[in-house]
Amino acid sequence: MRVSLFITCYNDTLFPATGQAVVRLLERLGHTVEFPLEQTCCGQMHYNTGYQREAMPLMRRFVEIFRNAEAVCIPSSSCVAMLRDHYPKMAAESADPGLVRAVDALLPRVYELTELLVHRLGLEDVGAYFPHRVTYHASCHSQRSLHLGDLPLRLLRKVRGIDLVELPNIDRCCGFGGTFAIKMGDISAAMLADKMKDVENTGAEVVTAVDTSCLMHIFGGLHRQRAGVRMAHIAEILAPTENDAAEGVWA
Repeated sequence: MRVSLFITCYNDTLFPATGQAVVRLLERLGHTVEFPLEQTCCGQMHYNTGYQREAMPLMRRFVEIFRNAEAVCIPSSSCVAMLRDHYPKMAAESADPGLVRAVDALLPRVYELTELLVHRLGLEDVGAYFPHRVTYHASCHSQRSLHLGDLPLRLLRKVRGIDLVELPNIDRCCGFGGTFAIKMGDISAAMLADKMKDVENTGAEVVTAVDTSCLMHIFGGLHRQRAGVRMAHIAEILAPTENDAAEGVWA
């Protein structure tokens, strides 16, 4: 399959290893990965902060760039939720029938990474090896917008060498919420404190999720407390193999 990769703003700017891991994983599974260089932002930050009009050109750009993609992979449930929940409304409000048709045609080909692996490619065991104690945080968008359910956990349970431990209160928000963490700093910090306590209680070496934005928030708090817990997007856990470990490679 020819997969077009859309890298979110967080990953592109702060955590490029996430995108690299997605490419490594998909190519190892035998697929061709394309990365359109013209891509920018999906418009989520603008739209969710009240700048819907400013998000419209970004939506048009995204649709145009990925119009002919066989499949679009986005390693972020929040960006996929932006597309599914808001692009149809934005297209309808534009009064542009061509844009409405283009959005309707594109959305069925857009997948969050774990959706692509399990639902489109029919995989749960991707041949990964990650010999670490790991706990999984279920982000709000992954649960409440995409309804991923246990897809990420099904993939993680098949990883060789992993010690996967359940995160208490897995369905609770970490407190990030984009600009929520800035506008409602005290509330966000209180929510983060609860999430950090739950992570630390697992004894995990690594906390993972399908959204790097949540991981950045959680890891920031843990790092300030010198908790010794690393963060890794789920792609960085699914990409390495036992051969990589023998060569001293850790994605």
